Amino acid sequence: MAQAGGKVIGVLTSGGDAPGMNAALRAVVRVALREGARVFAIYEGYQGMLDGGDLIRELTWNDVGGIMQRGGTMIGTARCAEFRTREGRMKAAKNLIERGIDRLVVIGGDGSLTGANTFRQEWAGLVADLVKMGAVHPEAASQHPCLSLVGLVGSIDNDFSGTDMTIGADTALRRITDALDQIGSTADSHQRTFVIEVMGRNCGYLALMSALAGTAHWVFIPESPPETDDWEGLMCDVLSAGRAAGRRHSMVIVAEGARDRNGNPITSARVSKVLEERLGEDARVTILGHVQRGGAPSAFDRWMSTLVGNAAVQELLNATPETEPLVFGMRYNRVAPAPLMESVQETRAVAEAIAARQYDRAMELRGGSFKEQFR
Repeated sequence: MAQAGGKVIGVLTSGGDAPGMNAALRAVVRVALREGARVFAIYEGYQGMLDGGDLIRELTWNDVGGIMQRGGTMIGTARCAEFRTREGRMKAAKNLIERGIDRLVVIGGDGSLTGANTFRQEWAGLVADLVKMGAVHPEAASQHPCLSLVGLVGSIDNDFSGTDMTIGADTALRRITDALDQIGSTADSHQRTFVIEVMGRNCGYLALMSALAGTAHWVFIPESPPETDDWEGLMCDVLSAGRAAGRRHSMVIVAEGARDRNGNPITSARVSKVLEERLGEDARVTILGHVQRGGAPSAFDRWMSTLVGNAAVQELLNATPETEPLVFGMRYNRVAPAPLMESVQETRAVAEAIAARQYDRAMELRGGSFKEQFR
């Protein structure tokens, strides 16, 4: 185990909030303190890193007490277009050096992690320019020759390659399943059909798993559109057969990024209209929206986030200038590292395959387990 004397870690959350982010933050802070390092929270994501001041604060053990069960992120998150510019990243580098931070934990999605890696790659050049400008003392610059980086994936969509589960996905799935249970009881009472829209722009995990757990009767996901152009007729035939067999209600799950084989969006409103026009169903649309994202994290998200937070700190304390950035997730229910940018590229390859209508490739990239459960 590395000796952490004099080492300073910064931690931020970026992108969409996800239940479990606070548990990860708590682990990062307390493990770092236990190992003798100092740790700063960077509030409001990359915007806080650029603005500095009170948005970058040193945390103590007690500062993260009682936050594990809280939803969202206690240190905030915000979009920051300026961080995409070199000038913006130079401001961020100056603020970190002023506080002695040269180790960074970023909790976010693929865009947040890509931005962090760009920052890491440019670090030496940014610092050199700051010295030339007189904004940073040469001695301070020499003490921070590189930026070490570890990523943790916060995404309720479970859309990131290199990990079986992302922070927040289990909680979001639980929210959806609870909603399906509640909707199912009223649907059964009135013999209604419900069309439920769930999150997942390029990933059908939430739609697929909630359909299985909530006993839905049809599901649309981005990775595998219906194989026929007449998906409306096929869906109606299946739902009609269920009604004829005595089922009192029907439930259709639609991922927000669902589309047909030609790339045309399949929206919850369109599905509802088809059911009303072709079957005469009283089809109600329920868009769960941010209910999926908010609220207290599940037990799984609490302990998983704690474990990967611990692993992130241990990796940073042992990092050298030659260390390539890693992302920590879970594989086969164990904490597992993966190369950060390789994982980002694989994640984006799925979205690219969907956009190119290469649906077989998209399903292959999702992995064998995803394909099996969709069947």
